[in-house]
Amino acid sequence: MSAHRTELGEGCAIFLPADDASPSMSLYSTASLKRHAQDVFSHFTLQAGETATFVLGRSGVEGQPPEMQVISQRFHQTSRFWKKWIAKSKYKGRWREMVQRSALLLKLLISREHGSLIAAPTFSLPEEIGGVRNWDYRFTWLRDATFTLYALIRLGFVDEAESFIEWLKGRLSDDAERGPLQVMYGIDGRQKLDEISLDHLSGYKNSRPVRTGNAAYQQLQLDIYGEMMDSIYLANKYGDPISHSGWQDAQRMLEWLGKNWQRPDQGIWEVRGGAREFLHSRVMSWVAFDRALRLAQKRSLSGPLDSWQRIRDEIRNDVFTNFWDEKLQAFVQVKGTKQLDASALLMPMMRFISPVDPMWLSTLRALEKTLIEDTLVRRYEIERSHVDGLPGGEGHFTACSFWYIECLARAGELEKAQLLFEKLLGYANHLGLYSEELASNGQHLGNFPQAFTHLALISAATYLDRALSGTGEAVWR
Repeated sequence: MSAHRTELGEGCAIFLPADDASPSMSLYSTASLKRHAQDVFSHFTLQAGETATFVLGRSGVEGQPPEMQVISQRFHQTSRFWKKWIAKSKYKGRWREMVQRSALLLKLLISREHGSLIAAPTFSLPEEIGGVRNWDYRFTWLRDATFTLYALIRLGFVDEAESFIEWLKGRLSDDAERGPLQVMYGIDGRQKLDEISLDHLSGYKNSRPVRTGNAAYQQLQLDIYGEMMDSIYLANKYGDPISHSGWQDAQRMLEWLGKNWQRPDQGIWEVRGGAREFLHSRVMSWVAFDRALRLAQKRSLSGPLDSWQRIRDEIRNDVFTNFWDEKLQAFVQVKGTKQLDASALLMPMMRFISPVDPMWLSTLRALEKTLIEDTLVRRYEIERSHVDGLPGGEGHFTACSFWYIECLARAGELEKAQLLFEKLLGYANHLGLYSEELASNGQHLGNFPQAFTHLALISAATYLDRALSGTGEAVWR
């Protein structure tokens, strides 16, 4: 930040910094500019079909054409790039426009330099207006990895999938404070993401505090090991086989998880009310060993397969014994409690349980009674569980709504799934984008736009389209 002085030229205003630490900036405009102190403003009227153009950037170098002379050319170049990119999509099914809008968003959230995908480009947009649940999502979560690879591979965006796989490989050799993996990273793979409150800012509609960084990077969240191993499995299924050193790193990760899967953790929702034994963390720990066994058998890879199978079966038995509530006829959020959690919707999607198993179907009905309102789904009962340790409330978690719809489709309730899916599409904004959460009145809450939501949309749309067309995969390979 530095002081500046302003000069008005023909069709532009030049902002000259008072020191050499910052470059000069220019605002180019097709409308007339007027000066007020060191600021500029413009009043103009547009009729139907007319346009006005403003371009703010570094001042041009001598000899270069004026900015306004090339803006049309750059606009058309940009348009051609995106049309050419989206044309690579293999998706030809229902709701193609919404699926393609989601794909375009994912591309915009992917780092061209590093190949990683950030959760959202915003920070501290509140989950409740005036509330304290305001987080920084400008990082890459390992939890998004499986959904990201699935979406990119399913839609045919091979280059982006391969770039993200390369970024994920780099994390296998990392050492985090709470195990071989960390919950989230900077787009360049950096591990330190200190959370800071910017107390001089009032926040969106007075929603304080405004936070940058995210202290959740220091949490223990055991489900990420399942997401990482599932990503490795998908990468080997659709891409290059894993290297010897990469497989050694995966075995090291599994060795740690085999000793720690029973530990209480902060879980998928990154709670700040203390570590618990979460159902979802157990299920995803099972996924880690299940995918390792499948990969080893398919690729003839060496490893302690007997040990992995024993641990996998032990975790499965633990879930069915200690997380099933006979009275509720449902799997519960935390061992020893009576609360439900929408993350259970991932159980059939991760192939932990059949989507038509009576125990799962009764869990789905219990979720509908407690957390689901039409097509909107809450993560858990905040006011009853107090599991997250935070005051106030939040909206309905949009990704969970798409998971619910996919679960209905997998259970054979196709008519209901299609009705709710098309209803949920109506909650998107005019650009086909979703924030993290939705209020009961349709207001978008939380960081925007959110990758996790659009990844869930792609997954639900592609599965539901195949099911309605009768082309769904009959077996799990």
